[in-house]
Amino acid sequence: MKKTPESGVPLFVSGLMVVVASMFFLFTVPAEDFIGATFASMTCMILVTYFLGRYRGLFRPRARTVALGLVSAALLYLVFYAGNLGVTTLHPLGLGATTENSIYSLIASPSNPLYLQVAVLAFDAVGYESYFRGILQTRLEPRTGMGSVFLVALFDALLHVVTLNPLWVVTTFIADSAWGLSYYYSKDLTSNVTSHFVWDIVIFVLLPIH
Repeated sequence: MKKTPESGVPLFVSGLMVVVASMFFLFTVPAEDFIGATFASMTCMILVTYFLGRYRGLFRPRARTVALGLVSAALLYLVFYAGNLGVTTLHPLGLGATTENSIYSLIASPSNPLYLQVAVLAFDAVGYESYFRGILQTRLEPRTGMGSVFLVALFDALLHVVTLNPLWVVTTFIADSAWGLSYYYSKDLTSNVTSHFVWDIVIFVLLPIH
């Protein structure tokens, strides 16, 4: 019997609950356990993506999509650089360097060796893009079109509310919107994972914005 989209709803909802639970776990563990919790949460996202779609058609690497990923990572970095200038100058809603440093300290702490930082950022890029673009956005797009980009970005941002860090919530929405638009036009997660990973490496390791 042919499988209809409706027949996959229970599995989709179960996968969603697993991902949401893993993210709540990630954002509520002590700071010293954040790296381990990130590996666990991203593994959940990768496994849920596999069970829901077997990764069919999500990656179609081409020179154009790799280039798109590199360009979007650079543009996103410039957006955050400009945003940082605004935050440090205007201090909207009381945001400032302390708010930013609380995010950096979770990953780019001197206690975390470089290889571990790179590994967790690679998992972060693959896990997030696989599930939030490959599953959620793909599922919503037939009914909401480009709106799926911003619905997924808003959903992810709302999940970050549990961090009680407003800057993290806002930056999540901005970054997810950029990656969502990239996937909307490319239909290739290669561009997203490239952009997400390169952006992570630059902003957390090579050229941190403080």
